[in-house]
Amino acid sequence: MIGGIAETQEMLDFCAEHSITPEVEIIDASQVNEAWENVLASKVRYRYVIDISTLPEPAEV
Repeated sequence: MIGGIAETQEMLDFCAEHSITPEVEIIDASQVNEAWENVLASKVRYRYVIDISTLPEPAEV
């Protein structure tokens, strides 16, 4: 058991009260392979977040 909704809300409230935020690096979709290689090589100290506005448009069918 890792907690339910109430515990999660308590944790989020605590983080907000104490200005605790995650460390992230926002990357373009074109950088996903490079980011994954960094994850596999343990070169990452934060989370990668993919900017979905950089995803290519889907092809028309």
